[in-house]
Amino acid sequence: MTVNARLQDQSYRDFVRRVLDDIRALEMMMEQGWFESGVRRIGAEQEMFLVDEGRRPALCAEKVLETLSDDHFTNELATFNLECNLEPLLFEGRALRSLEEQLVAFVDKARAAAAVHDADIALMGILPTLRMSDLTLASMTDQPRYELLNGVLNSMRRGPYRFSIRGLDTLSFEHDNVMVEACNTSFQIHFQVGPDEFAHLYNVAQLVSAPVVAVSAFSPTLFGRRLWHETRIALFEQSVDTRSATGHLRERASRVSFGSDWVREGGVVELLQEDVMRFRALLGADTDEDSVAKVRAGEIPKLKALRIHTGTVYRWNRPCFGVTDGRPHIRIENRALPSGPTPLDAIANAALWFGLISSLSAEYAEVPTRFEFARAKANFYRASQRGIDAILEWPDGKSWSARDLVLDRLIPMAREGLLDKNIDAGDVERYLDVIAKRVSRGRTGSCWLLTSLDSMGDRGTWSERMGAITSAAISREKTGDPVSEWPLASMNECTDWKHSYQRVEQYMTTDLVTVEGDEPVELVARLMDWKKIRHVPVEDAQHHLCGLVSYRAVMRVLLERGEDARTIPVREIMKRDIITVRPTSRTLDAMHLMDQRAVACLPVVKEDRLVGILTERDYMFIAKDLMLRQFSDEPEVDPIG
Repeated sequence: MTVNARLQDQSYRDFVRRVLDDIRALEMMMEQGWFESGVRRIGAEQEMFLVDEGRRPALCAEKVLETLSDDHFTNELATFNLECNLEPLLFEGRALRSLEEQLVAFVDKARAAAAVHDADIALMGILPTLRMSDLTLASMTDQPRYELLNGVLNSMRRGPYRFSIRGLDTLSFEHDNVMVEACNTSFQIHFQVGPDEFAHLYNVAQLVSAPVVAVSAFSPTLFGRRLWHETRIALFEQSVDTRSATGHLRERASRVSFGSDWVREGGVVELLQEDVMRFRALLGADTDEDSVAKVRAGEIPKLKALRIHTGTVYRWNRPCFGVTDGRPHIRIENRALPSGPTPLDAIANAALWFGLISSLSAEYAEVPTRFEFARAKANFYRASQRGIDAILEWPDGKSWSARDLVLDRLIPMAREGLLDKNIDAGDVERYLDVIAKRVSRGRTGSCWLLTSLDSMGDRGTWSERMGAITSAAISREKTGDPVSEWPLASMNECTDWKHSYQRVEQYMTTDLVTVEGDEPVELVARLMDWKKIRHVPVEDAQHHLCGLVSYRAVMRVLLERGEDARTIPVREIMKRDIITVRPTSRTLDAMHLMDQRAVACLPVVKEDRLVGILTERDYMFIAKDLMLRQFSDEPEVDPIG
């Protein structure tokens, strides 16, 4: 079967018909009792980053996969990502410990294979050292489906991808391809359920997602900005959003979402029908499978068309179809949890989720009648934004801090749910104790990262700080200690500081003071005095660079025209023929350019828009920092005499 995105007219209608046939075939299998029921299995998928010696993304996934030669591992969208699929296990006895042992073994195997190519593995929801320049099509895995997905998303959006995330800092930017999705890695967990109980258990899974996300968050930064505790949630929802602006207040669903309501009597079929009803197929396939005919013949269909379509609708909890030992089954897949910080932490997160579903399914027999869906959805986004400091509403009618809710109510309930399923008592205590210590100490992965960042202050560049944090996370993950035990990261853990100055974007000033061309010269003079700067860029309303005003030009016009100069528009004195560099320009090239052209500053421009500035002062800082680092380990020499 060849996946493609070029289905038009009749071929598109044929594919949609196959999707509808697959839904009907699924209903027929349920009506005839083909689906496995009364059996609980659990499973997981681990996504991970590949990093080089400088803790930057390493574009070596294909080479690492070749070295691994293991079907458990596969590609992801970017060549700096890998995914590992764990073997499913019956949810009983030592299942949680066995899942952890699998995960540790696979991560160790991936790390060994990466080392062959001078790379390492990082288990983090968002890699702190990622930069915009890493998200080009040159970093995309060379597979037709990824190229097709990028092309069809671009055509549906009819414009750039726009991102806006507000946290401690604000990040707003535009991008021209789907690669922003590759910033996210997750630990996806699966819970097998029977078709008759799917609706109830899915609703419970939705309800408990908020507190589980709050305690598992490990994605608080992107491009050096401090954003949501679980920034992956906001970033992924915006990275594959195909909606474009219209002139009317029309409500349209996002392809990545928490959902729009509780699931009712229709169960899994109800969710699949909504996916077909609300979302046009992004990718198609020339499939000749007649799923309805197969069911009538007593055969289990693969539901190829339906899988392709639902694979481009990304619910944070979504239904999955599979076959085990010749019998079809339904799973709930949780996609909201980040990768890391350690395999132990990841399994502890899973244990909390599995335990709460098992316990609350008995206590809350009818979730839709006890709690409004809008409140559960609001909880999910508050937890993603604030982590364990989020205030969550709960079906008991109270508002809880996520800390207190988890410690006082949910950990005991999860313990009860796991023990009721005959999970080994020692393992139950092992994993829930990890959660309890993490919450009571206020040390989730995101809390550790943000506190580490605060402790570094303004030492070094943001690139160095993020490199130090990434190095620290990798080294601590290798010890196996849970994140609640991790010491804070420090600046001396930046393993390869020379990489921190390779490109202009790593140290350029992005907190810019600018003016527009019609503003008065006096304003520029005041800005230079207040900020102690000697150059002010001039831009238009769309942030296109128009010119540059120097301290010398301001002084000249003030001396020549006196009081009259105060209201002269900036455009009359700005320099229009400006030498610029790109964010990805090499540092040495920029330094040579400043020297050769005898300029004291270089605006940094991407697609004609101003994104930063370099000055002689920046290079003085770099020179000083490099000198200090170069000779910091040298023995001190006593002065003569």
